[in-house]
Amino acid sequence: MVRIACRAILFDLDGVLIDSTPAVTRVWTKWATAHGFDPQEVTRRAHGQPSIATIRQYLPHADHELENAQVERAEIEDLEGVVMFPGARKLLAALPPDRWTVVTSCTRRLAEARLGAAGLPIPELLLTCNDVENGKPHPEPYLRAAALLGFPPAACIVVEDVAVGIRSGKAAGARVIAVRTTATEEELACSGADWILDDISCMSLIPPSDRPLQDLGFELKVG
Repeated sequence: MVRIACRAILFDLDGVLIDSTPAVTRVWTKWATAHGFDPQEVTRRAHGQPSIATIRQYLPHADHELENAQVERAEIEDLEGVVMFPGARKLLAALPPDRWTVVTSCTRRLAEARLGAAGLPIPELLLTCNDVENGKPHPEPYLRAAALLGFPPAACIVVEDVAVGIRSGKAAGARVIAVRTTATEEELACSGADWILDDISCMSLIPPSDRPLQDLGFELKVG
């Protein structure tokens, strides 16, 4: 049992709070096949980074905005099988609303659609790829999210599932919990994760009734 003191939690979305892997795989498989690329490779690269970044990597001379709009539309239309991970709703409900947010590489429209499909609340200060100049693994997403909540990154815990997100959180100066929902244990460890858990159900809030809110901590059940 590990106790981690922090002031706020910055959650990635896909692979952390919600399982959208079947939908993501369907959309990117269709896109990759249409353009003559290996669907498994494209899908693997697409995890954790803005869709337009993946498009730029594979189609450097294409109309990136047009391609990205088409991918976004396909992802918003395909919400079949998008569900919350066990424990997600319970943890979010236990947290003060001003002490957590979602930091995702997808667009705001897609993030809101997936949160709604999974039955999870949309945080007031949701941060998406529409809000940053540089996406993950750049530190900007987590630097901006911590600032939005009013805390230094070092006082925040980032929860991620892929290497680019872990590197983003670490580069921002936050501590990072990785979950084994998408990447291998080796990938998570090599990316600098401070703790590795099976999934978000292994996190629970230590009741703050016996101490001030500024000392809010989290009790992690490992394994």
